[in-house]
Amino acid sequence: MTYLEVALAVPLDTVLTYSCPDDLAVVPVAGEVFSLVGRRVLVPLGGRQVTGYVVDDMVETEGELPFRIKPINRFLDDRAVFDESMVRFFRWAADYYQYPLGLVIKAALPGGMTQQSVTRIVLKASSVEFLERFGDKVPPWADQLVAKKTLSARESRKILTTSRWKKTIAELADSGVVEIANSVAKDRVSAKKEKCYELAPLGTNVLDRFENFAVCAEQIALCIKTTELTCGMVLKKSEAKTLLVIGGLANEKQTLRISHKEVLDLYPNARTRIVELIDKQLIYESQHRIYRSPLGEQLRYYPRPEELTSQQEAVVTEIAAAIGTTKFAPFLLHGVTGSGKTEVYLRSAERTLELGRDVIVLVPEIALATQLEAHFVSRFGDNVALLHSGMSSAEKYDQFFMALNGRAKIVIGARSAIFAPLTKPGLIIVDEEHDSSYKQDDGFCYHARDLAVLRAKHSDCTVILGSATPSVTSYYNTRIGKYRLLEMSKRVGSSSLPRTALLNLNSKNRIRKKTIISQELLQMMQDTMADEKQVILLLNRRGFATALVCRDCGTPVSCNHCNISLTYHKQRESMMCHYCGFTQSASLVCGQCRSMDLQPVGFGTERVENELAELLPDARIKRIDSDIAADRKKFITILSQMHNGDIDILIGTQMIAKGHHFPKVTLVGVLWADGGMSMPDYKAAERTFQLITQVTGRAGREEAPGRVLIQTMRPDHYAIEYAKSHDYEKFYNHEIELRKNPFFPPFVRLVLLRIQGRVESSVRTTCLDVARFCRKFAADSKNRMEILGPAPAPLDRVRDNFRWQILLKSPSPHHLHQLCQRLRESSRQLVNSQCNLVIDVDPESMM
Repeated sequence: MTYLEVALAVPLDTVLTYSCPDDLAVVPVAGEVFSLVGRRVLVPLGGRQVTGYVVDDMVETEGELPFRIKPINRFLDDRAVFDESMVRFFRWAADYYQYPLGLVIKAALPGGMTQQSVTRIVLKASSVEFLERFGDKVPPWADQLVAKKTLSARESRKILTTSRWKKTIAELADSGVVEIANSVAKDRVSAKKEKCYELAPLGTNVLDRFENFAVCAEQIALCIKTTELTCGMVLKKSEAKTLLVIGGLANEKQTLRISHKEVLDLYPNARTRIVELIDKQLIYESQHRIYRSPLGEQLRYYPRPEELTSQQEAVVTEIAAAIGTTKFAPFLLHGVTGSGKTEVYLRSAERTLELGRDVIVLVPEIALATQLEAHFVSRFGDNVALLHSGMSSAEKYDQFFMALNGRAKIVIGARSAIFAPLTKPGLIIVDEEHDSSYKQDDGFCYHARDLAVLRAKHSDCTVILGSATPSVTSYYNTRIGKYRLLEMSKRVGSSSLPRTALLNLNSKNRIRKKTIISQELLQMMQDTMADEKQVILLLNRRGFATALVCRDCGTPVSCNHCNISLTYHKQRESMMCHYCGFTQSASLVCGQCRSMDLQPVGFGTERVENELAELLPDARIKRIDSDIAADRKKFITILSQMHNGDIDILIGTQMIAKGHHFPKVTLVGVLWADGGMSMPDYKAAERTFQLITQVTGRAGREEAPGRVLIQTMRPDHYAIEYAKSHDYEKFYNHEIELRKNPFFPPFVRLVLLRIQGRVESSVRTTCLDVARFCRKFAADSKNRMEILGPAPAPLDRVRDNFRWQILLKSPSPHHLHQLCQRLRESSRQLVNSQCNLVIDVDPESMM
């Protein structure tokens, strides 16, 4: 009997052991090493069935166990969905980030691959008998059940977990009026297959005599005659034509299999003739997997440069040497904007593939994924697979399995691509390594950059963390010898860093009334367009206005589910919450005083776009923010138009600040540099410096010099001063001193404990209990640890959940993890059943 150690895709902090029945076990051939690790299984848990992942297998020795082990129900796949070598990586991530192993693996796989038991309410009696049970008060769900006969799993779960209806449903089930039916939900995504045809030996014998496969009367007659002579059978003209089409396509494409679609495209009437050719054993039919491509549009082509700069050459040489050693080698590549970091990535990937190993490339968001994928597809073609949020579930599923099956040797994607199922990683690249988007902020709160370093260590490979503005922590790691620092201080070609000026918005007459666009910036834009050059404007707030405020009582329109004001989107005439997605019409009255006199307050990218259209009516203006980027086709079209010079002014959020190379951009305007400075976060200054430095790097990347105008109300702040002078070293030295008193990373490690729930009093009480537990643990263990809180989170209500938090600080990650482990073990006693405890290790946001 084989026993399996299974991590379940449910919130369970331990793995469970199941047996593998003999009829499901695979017996390896003599001398073959066979493992079931990495297979998905359906297993019983309580009264339901759930998906699990085999993380270890063992064969029972002699003797019986003193307890009964349940068997698995079945395997869900024909093969493993992750390599055995990944188990160690998953276990480490689960332990470090204090998250169940099964849910870590679930997060690593494409969405929709989790089968489990579902419950549905099914109507068994007549509609009349059922409705009579409710008298005059028929609930809405009852009408739905009468109409559909069966409620969905989601609707059923909602009713069955509502105390008001739980007893009613139980009584209806007992009397046979309804049935509570259990079933197993299938995967929401699966492999796509297509019907294919290939010549059978008889068909090959016929067509071997043909040099010309032209479908004409002469060739059809020859095919009929040849078939009769070689096979002793008579073909109809339409059958001979179909055979010629299949043979011709196979000859033209130099492949054995031809798809059903290709045959019908050339000869639509072949549909019925194919069946006859199969019956006569002239062709075979088979099903073969096809991979859905996310590249629905033509990507821009980037040729390979003939020469590198001296700095690029030196960096590539050092990285290539490390790749050749097949040992763990972490690099921090600090290169100014426009220094050619992308080409360094490409040359390093070339060297890795030459050695027969694989490459993972991480980018922080879809905007950069699109940019980098064009470079990599230009260089490596079909060797590239993509994994990011701009793709459908089916596309992500196929791209994942392309990497697993070895069809793709390079995977490019956002943070989840760190789990790409490549079996021989030789190089991992983290572009814009400083970006906070690499941190998942709910559920499995992992940091993809840190996991990239860990996976490189487990795989004995090279990892490159690249940025023009490295995170303070990563740069500190070069100072203490954890990473090797590589620097590129000069731009490619003859271009230089742009000239940067500050405009103090506090000065009188500096800014025109009711607009965020100063007279100075407006004039600079007009001059730039007169020179037939392009402009980029940065405002890191989407929408038209940050709020609608009542003129009579001053109350802003707030979200019904979060304690935050709604953002006004004029184009859609709607108010939207950027935290939970709640939307309502902009035509509304004040909830406080019922006034209809509401005024837009604040600026967003949509408002800037509208105002510029009035100020510069002849300008070609486009906007990029997450609203636009959600439509991949539209997003890529705008990028292409910008590259081709068909746009004069591009307005955007941080999505346009990083990685893009627009040759004709000579002016960048930062409309409000102080946007993130007031956030209650120790990284606020660092993020401001990074954002401004990155966006200024979009200007003057070719021969024409670049200019940058930074509009700010805090021109003396060190982050803005050093961004203006492009001086990362001075910024780092200033920031690192501030983090010594009080201590913040990299001198201490942080863990954020967040308690959330729908009942505020329960959340507050639970948070107080958790804080007491933490302080007692710190005192009893005599560990150096600082415990701040409890306190309401800065965003104290999101998605109808009240939020309180506690911040743990310690120079020892081991001590923090000890406390978190004890906290998880005691959570049933500490955490109210109406609340949820979230443990965020190394938090990026304190909001």
